[in-house]
Amino acid sequence: MKPLKQYVLTLFLWISSWVRYGLLRLWRTSAVANTWRTSPGAVRNGASHTASEEWRTDRALRTFPWDDGTVAKVTIQTSTHAFYVDLERLSECSEYFRALSQSRMRETSESLIHLEHVSSSIFYNLLELSFHDRFKVPSEELGDHIQVGSYLLAEVFLSKCLSALVFELNPDNCLSYLALAQEICCAELKMTVLTYLSRNLLELSHLTRCLNDDEHERLLHLRMRGDQRLCSLRKENLTSWNDPETESARQLFTLGVSEDIRDWHPITEFPFRADKWCFSTAVLYNYLYIIGGYRQRKKKGWEFKMASYRYNPFTHTWSPIMPLIKHRRHFSAVACEGCIYAVGGWYLDSLVTPDSSTALYTAVERYDPWEDTWRFVSSLPLTDFHFTMSLSHDVPLATSLGHCLYVLGNIQRTGEKLVLQYDTRHDLWAELLPTLTRADANLPTLYFLGATDRLIVIGGNNSENGLTSFCVQSKQWGPVRGVEKVALAGQGTVLSDQIYMPAIEHNSIVKLDLRTLSLSVLPALPVSTRYEAIFHLYF
Repeated sequence: MKPLKQYVLTLFLWISSWVRYGLLRLWRTSAVANTWRTSPGAVRNGASHTASEEWRTDRALRTFPWDDGTVAKVTIQTSTHAFYVDLERLSECSEYFRALSQSRMRETSESLIHLEHVSSSIFYNLLELSFHDRFKVPSEELGDHIQVGSYLLAEVFLSKCLSALVFELNPDNCLSYLALAQEICCAELKMTVLTYLSRNLLELSHLTRCLNDDEHERLLHLRMRGDQRLCSLRKENLTSWNDPETESARQLFTLGVSEDIRDWHPITEFPFRADKWCFSTAVLYNYLYIIGGYRQRKKKGWEFKMASYRYNPFTHTWSPIMPLIKHRRHFSAVACEGCIYAVGGWYLDSLVTPDSSTALYTAVERYDPWEDTWRFVSSLPLTDFHFTMSLSHDVPLATSLGHCLYVLGNIQRTGEKLVLQYDTRHDLWAELLPTLTRADANLPTLYFLGATDRLIVIGGNNSENGLTSFCVQSKQWGPVRGVEKVALAGQGTVLSDQIYMPAIEHNSIVKLDLRTLSLSVLPALPVSTRYEAIFHLYF
């Protein structure tokens, strides 16, 4: 099979070289045969300028043998100058010349290769890298060099140009380079530009929204590349600056991915300065959103300022976004179908403990990240019942599965667990029956709601914790299985078959295996575990 594959590859390269040869002949008859497309943003003054122009007048500097003393085997005529090159070495750096060397073209037999449509200075730079590992390409002419590298199938040279381009891409030239990639059919250049756009997906929304559906979908996939890391932040802080931990708690922490280094370390500070705050978090398109508010001083005392921010893990930057319409505390923030939904919670003012008179918000808000706007959608259908309040988690617990949101809560009157379903496509709420009664599960306290292929629920009582599930297709509850008793508080996350939740007594995060129900404790956080949010981001 190996000789056959080698034969097929050689045949393909030979055919490709003939096609390119034919195109080359055709271009020579064109009025623009010797003109390459101008680099995006470049100002051209004839040939590109290199650090030294001595090669233009010195034939020895245009001679590129593989080893000292080796006689150049072919002459390559470019736009203004001829180069004398060891074709065997050049074939190792360019599939174009490799195919040419294995063909029976007249140019090969005569040891004269015509590339008059290729800039001499660009070809010189290609040879400098191929033979001497020297890369000297003006930043304003990277587009021209990329075209030549792509045309000659010079992988290393093209890669070097693209690596340099990464530092030159900006909002003003990225779409021009994307158009160039499509024009010259250079997949590598297109990937470089799309990667840049994906890393700045929402920051450059005026550009990324102009792309076609396939390219837009590709940007979303590119944002999920990299190392997926577990992250933690303190979503609510009620202590003052007198607490020595307040300053250090204003950090986003991530857990090291190395087996040798499995400690939490800070990666960024919060984008505001305050001693008391209350936020809910959501991850959408690999952006972290913190939504809520913080305390600030006013003339006569204090007030809570509504504020929301978006964190980009690729650029390590925070951007302010439109705050919520309602002043909410301990609400659920859920990403679904490209939007974020704010569900439940109660009035955020002085961070007082809820009592019997505290009312849960029924208004639901939806955030559009492309328009940076919040608007109301259909309210929670809390008519003849109410959900119980809690300070150990967001109320009501919410998650997403497919194009629907799911909300779980304890009914105050009966203690039953009720699941509400919100169809984001039709803006409709529905109750999913049956409820989970006290007789079915003795779980007066609810800690967690997440989704795999079904809804996963964790709750507890005075003696133990329990885990159950709800299948939204069959509308059936699974058996309640006992789990090691741990005091859980905060916002958890589920990934594959693992649930991560803050555990106060361990001052860390615990990991629960959904298959074995075994519980393991991760390394301790750098700050005390009080009311944390746990989530995953790609870096």
